[in-house]
Amino acid sequence: MKVRIGTRGSKLALWQAYHVQDKLETAGIETEIVTIETKGDKILDVSIAKIGSKGVFTEEIEEQLANGTIDIAVHSAKDMQSSLPEGFELIAFMEREEVNDVMVSHKEDVSLENDDLVLGTSSTRRIATLRHFYPNIKTVPVRGNLQTRIRKMEEGACDALLLAYAGVHRMGYNEKIKSKLSLEEFIPAVGQGSVTVEVHESLDPAKKLKISGVLDHPETAHCLKAERAFLKTMDGGCSIPVFGLAQLDGEEIQMKGGIISLDGKQRILKEKNGPVHQAEILGSELANEVLSSGGKEILEEIKTRLNNE
Repeated sequence: MKVRIGTRGSKLALWQAYHVQDKLETAGIETEIVTIETKGDKILDVSIAKIGSKGVFTEEIEEQLANGTIDIAVHSAKDMQSSLPEGFELIAFMEREEVNDVMVSHKEDVSLENDDLVLGTSSTRRIATLRHFYPNIKTVPVRGNLQTRIRKMEEGACDALLLAYAGVHRMGYNEKIKSKLSLEEFIPAVGQGSVTVEVHESLDPAKKLKISGVLDHPETAHCLKAERAFLKTMDGGCSIPVFGLAQLDGEEIQMKGGIISLDGKQRILKEKNGPVHQAEILGSELANEVLSSGGKEILEEIKTRLNNE
């Protein structure tokens, strides 16, 4: 058995692909890594929201899954749209890294309490969260891979960056982390911290089962299924400031999720618990609670505004 692994070409994406490769080869499976450039990698001077959030980092990779050029695709789970195109599925969620957002800087004295701080981020969730809790802080858009963002910061684009801990840690930049942000304020994007594996339905079932058995981490999978069901019901993409985090407590999932208006003035947060075998039902029910508590109006307002930009 040989497994061809499709991935984006950034250092972080390749780290994820090599991580998958190591797991598979340890299990005796021969592998080959195939790098693929996506729309999101090519267009770096426009925000994700303006490119169009669906499939920005996955469309070209899915084409190669469908035609059999590659067997599996490795993604950051948070980059995956809530509804996959017909014929595609996620067969593994790998053990999750810490889920927090972190503030990274080359400067010593940086804090969210500094009103003159300039933070680099292109995430609508992070920007809206800052506007809600720290309205005096200025943000500037910074896109590109992790190394590019850090270079732009050091060249003076901003004082610090807001990033996911997982990527910073995997790339060996821990010494630049100035603070780990509170999960009470900065609830992460759905899927943050986990690597996921995507396949097309044409993949040999025996090969699919073997790959899933090696790579899937059941505890993480329960949580990610709840979060992705939440995101799907919320109908939120990369450009919508929706957040959700599910955590396991024994055989129970504890989940919180919500949405923030783009100006940060309205933040709806709900929490719900339920058994692990009802993970997707739990996520969907939580989303409906958010939507019925004013989230629907916030979502419609955001979509209208983004469509008019």
